[in-house]
Amino acid sequence: MPVRPRRAAVALAATVSIALFASACTGSANNAASDDPKAETTITFWHGWSAPSEVKAIKDNVARFEKAHPNIKVKVVGDINDAKLGQALRAGGSNGPDVAASFTTSNIGKFCHTGALADLKPFLEKDKVDLDKTFSKVLQDYTQFEGKRCALPLLSDAYGLYYNKDAFRKAGLDPEAPPKTWSEFATVAKKLTKEKGDSYEQLGFMPNYLGYETTPSHYMSQWDHTYFDESGKSLLAEDPGFAEMLTYQKSLVDGLGGFKKLDKYRTTFGDEWGAKHPFHTGQVAMQLDGEWRLNFIKDAGVKLDVGVAPLPVADDEVAEYGKGYLSGTIIGIAPQSKKQNAAWELVKYMTMNTEAVVNFANDIGNVPSTLEALKSPNLKFDARFKTFLDIAQHPQSTTSDGAVNGSTYQDTFQDFAQKYERGQVPDLKKGLAETAAQIDRDIAQAK
Repeated sequence: MPVRPRRAAVALAATVSIALFASACTGSANNAASDDPKAETTITFWHGWSAPSEVKAIKDNVARFEKAHPNIKVKVVGDINDAKLGQALRAGGSNGPDVAASFTTSNIGKFCHTGALADLKPFLEKDKVDLDKTFSKVLQDYTQFEGKRCALPLLSDAYGLYYNKDAFRKAGLDPEAPPKTWSEFATVAKKLTKEKGDSYEQLGFMPNYLGYETTPSHYMSQWDHTYFDESGKSLLAEDPGFAEMLTYQKSLVDGLGGFKKLDKYRTTFGDEWGAKHPFHTGQVAMQLDGEWRLNFIKDAGVKLDVGVAPLPVADDEVAEYGKGYLSGTIIGIAPQSKKQNAAWELVKYMTMNTEAVVNFANDIGNVPSTLEALKSPNLKFDARFKTFLDIAQHPQSTTSDGAVNGSTYQDTFQDFAQKYERGQVPDLKKGLAETAAQIDRDIAQAK
């Protein structure tokens, strides 16, 4: 998976992009595109991938498109985060993209609500696309907001559990039986933890919200929950799943040595996207992560015996084991583009051409986004990847809800969660109510 802003710098990147997109209402997205898609033309495609192997994968995919559409040339610009994308869409003009991809699915509400990305309904209707036969419900959900579809899925991500089978064996644990419930997980994490003075020789799991991928939204996928009621009000204080998750996570933090000790150890970790990732080096024995980690493990030459499984679920939801958090890359058309029909040809090819989706998934190591591609015999992954394919198709897998102000409500929830794990919130119920009220105020203001 790419080195993307929605990882370690997600809060900052998303917050910056929100401010930019707030003024990105760029005219009607319903304007009929008038360019001839069969004419000789050049369109510009902006994306966020930056790792050399991933940049090559996107260029190879574009090359296949150009071969199938010889009249359309594509200028590819990589390493574009949502802040840069927001500036370009706000400014308009010929220097911006015709097609844009983003890793921040939680910003779909902002993209659609402000008109930062064009409404794709006219294009879908023109080509008689049946979305229900093309994409799963979760992927359809995170590419539209309040009935307006301004993006389509471009590959997807599924989150699961990586675990060090060698460490399991040394701790007397069955390497073929990873924990299925969170109570089991706490026991296993403790058995895998080897303390060394005021630090660790090996940590069973890094539970802190500042840890790699251990965000509240990723944890929440393993508890039944609903972020908003039908009127759009936050349910943070009313849905018991949120308090249950927060209470469990804090007990995990406390049981593994406390926030201060864990966070000090966290600062010794290598880069999330480099060879010295703490799971690669054996500093942590279990890791919450997405399917792309398999490629990084291979590229880093990791010698550990690595197992992959779904994340545990709440103890009273064991029947739903196998579910997980889903996300992915989204792609859309700039509303200022004068070449929207040509741009649609690229979007359509990259998101719905089965061969293109499968080839790109193989090259970049992500989960295919279409139902047909998920079943393709041409997928080339090791056996462990099937775990992520299963998570992606699990009926109880979820993603974050869209909101008119994008990921702001997630940032607010995460800020509160970080204070709670530090022991700075004396009354969880009151704190959740205050956080919910803040989320409601922010959404009301955005509207």
